[in-house]
Formats: sequence, structure tokens, C-alpha cells
Amino acid sequence: MEKSCSSRTRLRYEHPAHSCSAFLSSLSAMRALPGPSSLSAALLLMLSAGFHVAALKTPHLLGRHRLARSFSQQRAVFYKTLYFDQQIDHFGFLENGTFKQRFLLNDKHWHQKNNPILFYTGNEGDITWFCNNTGFMWDVAEELGAMLIFAEHRYYGESLPFGDESYSNASYLNYLTSEQALADFAVLIENLKKSISGAQNSPVIAIGGSYGGMLSAWLRMKYPSVVIGALAASAPIWQFTDMVPCGDFYKIVTQDFANSGINCSKNIRRSWMAVNNVSSTDEGLQWLYKEFGLCSPLKEEDVGGFKGWLQETWVNLAMVDYPYEANFLQPLPRWPIKVVCSHLQFDTGVSDKQLLHGIAQAVKVYYNYTGTAVCLNISQTATGSLGIRGWFYQACTEMVMPMCTDGIQDMFEPQVWNFQAISDECYEIFGVRPREHWAGTVYGGKNIGSHSNIIFSNGGLDPWMSGGVTKNFSDSLVAIMIPDGAHHLDLRYNNEYDPQTVIRARALEVQYFKNWIKHSTIT
Repeated sequence: MEKSCSSRTRLRYEHPAHSCSAFLSSLSAMRALPGPSSLSAALLLMLSAGFHVAALKTPHLLGRHRLARSFSQQRAVFYKTLYFDQQIDHFGFLENGTFKQRFLLNDKHWHQKNNPILFYTGNEGDITWFCNNTGFMWDVAEELGAMLIFAEHRYYGESLPFGDESYSNASYLNYLTSEQALADFAVLIENLKKSISGAQNSPVIAIGGSYGGMLSAWLRMKYPSVVIGALAASAPIWQFTDMVPCGDFYKIVTQDFANSGINCSKNIRRSWMAVNNVSSTDEGLQWLYKEFGLCSPLKEEDVGGFKGWLQETWVNLAMVDYPYEANFLQPLPRWPIKVVCSHLQFDTGVSDKQLLHGIAQAVKVYYNYTGTAVCLNISQTATGSLGIRGWFYQACTEMVMPMCTDGIQDMFEPQVWNFQAISDECYEIFGVRPREHWAGTVYGGKNIGSHSNIIFSNGGLDPWMSGGVTKNFSDSLVAIMIPDGAHHLDLRYNNEYDPQTVIRARALEVQYFKNWIKHSTIT
């Protein structure tokens, strides 16, 4: 579901608005810490591969009964904005405070008593953004006669346990965990079924994409009496230590570019040394500034951040390589990687500046497809504002997702996974250390065969497939592969350019839903 600095030590990011490097710069300024160039390559790598990557576009906040429109489809959606008094701490008894958890509700097609409820498990960001970008739920609501609920994740959007002070210290941030968020969802569902007339026996299906998809799967695993099933789209529940190789994520990014144009990934691999060579002189730095149309002149100390910005761009493109024009992270053409690669078909004999001219043109496909950008800001990889601070903290505690590159099997500069370096930096920034194996312990790692009624969908173009479940465990614990799908394409609105693989995937998902609902009413 679903961010990046340079490494999803790369901490998992679904963040919007600012790039990882920009966030770390501001964080460093606040805490008198070293800037992004001083952070370990592993930490930067983990942050670069963030879920919805450095900057997902977030829509304006909507009030009660307001109309919102999807970015790519411009379809009107209607919902009520509601709040629920949620416990700050579900697992202890000393902290008795509560906070207002925001959720959005649409019951337009929920006409009969005990009809189903589709429940979106909110990601690391403003819930209105996810509501407007999860068209699948809106498309199937009438067919299923379903109520739609989109629940906001604690510490994101308006759901702040300690208000404006929620991020002010480690004591307040201590309650930002996936376990607490899952408990929020479970308590909210139980309360709604009791308080909404006719919903007492309504079957609830959890739906989420990216980190939200992880949460939907975990909600079914941890609270099987609360939800009858879950759709976990592009949910890398195995992107943790000792579960998958740390280099697989960036191999998939590279393969996307390799398959989209002659010499495309090879020239991106060559571009890092070209940047080093050209930026070694003041004249070269000035040339890069003008060639890329940057908003600020490049200095020698900016080169690392510049390359991190390029790396985030390639990762973001792999995530949103959709078959139609879309505005998920940025306004982009159909199959944007193919368009990018049309600028990178050089043979090996071109000069560094010729190569980087092509890189600049390729980058502008991502940042200036509309032709309206005055300049390119290397502190941003998308627009809007999701929850970068919160995700950074989660990556420094329990969402430890190893990422690495070798420059051979991928198109990036070699960067090793160094957990100790990450731990030290997290401690310096937040005063906490990550628990490397905790996610595997609390959620079962790869030993999930005893669970049921979970669909894991993954796109063959999506780098997060590296940590996803891609094979069936049983008749009710299933994997649906979408070979030509990018990041949770199946959760997006139906589109005339959708490949048959995603059309079939959505139909199969609905069929599973109907089967779960049928059996829940029988029992």
C-alpha cells in the first residue's frame, strides 16, 4: 500500500510530499544531527524504497459530507467523516488516555440488514488520500451491497494521540506501532457493529494496499473473529530480516527498466559514475544545475543527495508504471518507464554529458510531464504530504526492512545492508533502537499456513513483490499474480486501459469475497 531516502534500510516509506533527504535535512536541523550525506548508505537505501515513496499526493482535507475526486479518474466519491474515541494504549493499564480516530463511511449501497462491510486498514498517511485512490472498493460496493469504511492509522492525518505534541518526544511516539494500530481497527469494527443499526451480524472484510495491505492481512491473522477475510494488495509481509534477500527489491526495479527499452537499465547504471565525473569540477556542477533545470545550484556536498534523488525517482517510477495516465505520485503518461527509456537508448560510446542529458530528459518525464514545472527540486520526489515522520519512526522500531544493492544485478551504486549502523542512527535521532526480528516473531514470518481467508495480490512490475506472498498456501490462503501490474494496481479504479490480468484479478477477488460472505452467513 503504500517513500524513500536512499535506503529502505531503506526504511519503508509511504510518505508523500518531501523526499527522504529533505526530511532528514529538516530532522537534522531540529536535532543538530548530521545531514543526509552523513547518514549510512543502508539507512538511506531503506528510506529510498519507501512504500508510497517519498511523496504521495495528498488531497485537501475534506469536511463532513463533502465531495472528493480521485486524482486519476476524477470520479466523485461521497462519505461522512466521523471520529471514534480510541484508547492510546491497548496493551497496558497506566496510560488511560484516549484520542479521536478519524474514519470515513459510505453506506450508499448498504440497504439490507447485515450486509457486508468493506473496511480499509489505513496506511501511513491521511486517510482521505487512500479513500480517493482505492477505486476498487467504490467500484464493487454496489455489487456486494457493501458499506465502505476507511479507518485512519494512529499518528497520521488527524488521528494524533497527543495532538500537535504527538511527535515531540519518544514517550509520546512509543504508542506508534502496528500492533496498536491493529487493535484500533479491531475495537473500531466491534464498536461500529454494535452502534450501527442492522450491522450487528455484518461480515467485515479487511482491504489494504502496501503497508495497509500488510495490516489487512495481519488483522485477519490476529483478530479472525473480527474480520472474515482480507485482501492484502502489494503487501510485503516478508520484507524483513532473514525472510527474503535484501537485494531483490532493487533487482525488480532494474528489471522493469531493462524490459522497457534498449540499454535503459545499463545507461542508468553508468550514470552514477558520469555524475561523479561531471560533478568533480565547479563547471560540471553548474552544468548539472542547468541541464536538469534544478531550483538551486548544486554544490559539492549536494552530490550525494542529488544521486539519492535520482535513485528515488527510478524506484517511484517502478511502483507507478501504470498502463494509463495517472497522478498517483506525479502526473505521468501511460507506461511511464517506456517513455523514460526512450531517452536512454545510447550505446556505450557516448560522453558523460551526453549520457546525463538523456538522464535529465528521462527525469523530466517524471517531474514535468505536464510542462508546468518551473524548476526541479531535489528535495521532493512527489507532491502532497503523507506521514514521513511517522514512517521513519516505524522503520526505526519494528518495520525493519533490509535493502541492499550490488551494482551488478541491479542498476544502482553498491550499498550494503548494515543493521548496526541503522540502529545507531535511529538511536541518535529518536532515542530508540529497532528490533530486527520482532515483526517475524509477532506476525509469524513465513509460517502463516494455519491462517485462512487471505488474498495476497502482487504485480509483476512492483518492486514490493520481493517481500510479498506469491504462492498459494491453501484453498483459502491464496496468491493472485498480476504480471503486468505495478503497485496495487488492482485496488485502483477500473480503467479502459487495464490489462486483462488485472481485470481477471479483481473478478477473482470479488468471487472470494462473495464466497466468504456466503459462508459467514451460513455459520
